[in-house]
Amino acid sequence: MAGYTGSKEDYLKRLRRVEGQVRGIARMVDEDTYCIDVLTQISAVTKALQAVSIGLVEDHLGHCVVHAAQSSDEEGQAKVREAADAIARLVRS
Repeated sequence: MAGYTGSKEDYLKRLRRVEGQVRGIARMVDEDTYCIDVLTQISAVTKALQAVSIGLVEDHLGHCVVHAAQSSDEEGQAKVREAADAIARLVRS
């Protein structure tokens, strides 16, 4: 079971909202909306995706990493490394 299973519907709702925002941005570009207004909306979508990412990281740490650490030190260390790598990718993006 994924760490986010309990929050799955909330994540899906947020992602659908982001999807709508992205379609709105495409429409803005199609309609030649002022550049700064488009950039403002892109910033809002970026922040919304970052919020989803933070929630997923938190769920992963609280469920997957904790479960692995309870199983064995080696599994726990592997999950921590996996989480750290994922966080590093998020920070770079």
